[in-house]
Amino acid sequence: MFGFLAFISFLLMSFSIYNVVANRINKARKERNEKNTDKYNRESLLWSMSFFSKTLPIWIVSFVIFFIVSLWLVTVDGQQVAVVVTPSGVDNQELHTGWHLVMPWYNVFYMDKTYWVYSFTNDDKEGERPTADAIWCPTKDGIKMGFDLSVTWRISPDEASWIYSNVSEQDEERYLWIEENIIRPKIKSVMPLTVSKFNPIECYSYKRQEIQNEIFDVVKAELKDQFKLDVLKVDIREVFYNPEYERAINEKKLAEQKALTLIEVTKQQRELLTQEEIKKNIEITKAEGLARALQIKGQSISNNPKIIELEWVNKWNGQLPTYMMGNDSGVLINLDGKK
Repeated sequence: MFGFLAFISFLLMSFSIYNVVANRINKARKERNEKNTDKYNRESLLWSMSFFSKTLPIWIVSFVIFFIVSLWLVTVDGQQVAVVVTPSGVDNQELHTGWHLVMPWYNVFYMDKTYWVYSFTNDDKEGERPTADAIWCPTKDGIKMGFDLSVTWRISPDEASWIYSNVSEQDEERYLWIEENIIRPKIKSVMPLTVSKFNPIECYSYKRQEIQNEIFDVVKAELKDQFKLDVLKVDIREVFYNPEYERAINEKKLAEQKALTLIEVTKQQRELLTQEEIKKNIEITKAEGLARALQIKGQSISNNPKIIELEWVNKWNGQLPTYMMGNDSGVLINLDGKK
């Protein structure tokens, strides 16, 4: 590629020189248009040939230099890191983003240094595999719980030569091999050891972040130390119970709800009974009070008949009765004389 570019550059330079020479000749011709003789033409031709003969070695050397540099020049873009393989083996010095001079007989291999994401998911449409692939781990109580989890990773750019020398496969297949044979087993090994420290409620709710952080710390340290991989983050995306346990939880919740409903109904009925009992006691108390008052009043009348006359006076409105019966006569007398 760079050889081709050098060749094109040489052609452009040659064309530029030719234009300079042609313009100079034309100018000279215009200045000596009256001396347009064979002698002048021969001089112009000789001058042109002399100029080319003097500058040609320079352009040949320049072309050779450009060609050699193009063979040695290696460009590494921003998403790659390059590994150099010499006749004596893999060079431990990686080539990072930019231009580098490398011997033409060395082989250069480019490796992707961007981040990859490997996911375990219960949804067969989201994960790396066509079937449900959630990680199931037993908790401290022995109850298995499922986890949707994603790992974001990449090769360590400063360790690309080691990975090239020690990790199987080539190019993109190498990364798929890393995910299936390094990252996947590591996660499935670390997850049960971590989850077994917590009970189901902790895994499902307020200890999820703690579990995620602990898994991340272990996976990051071990993959960096053992396989020269950088782990950016580990995300627990979803936590769920197995169907049998979830069904048992739902049934338990329904039973608890029914029990709470019965307790509430019983409480309401007890309150109603209490209120009725209070009303009953109030009525009894009132009746007992009234009876007691009548009893006291009767005893007072028996002991002092004048009390009746006092009651009559207290209740009289100040008007005499219209009719009055005589003593033992049974006759009504109209006192106001009206018929």
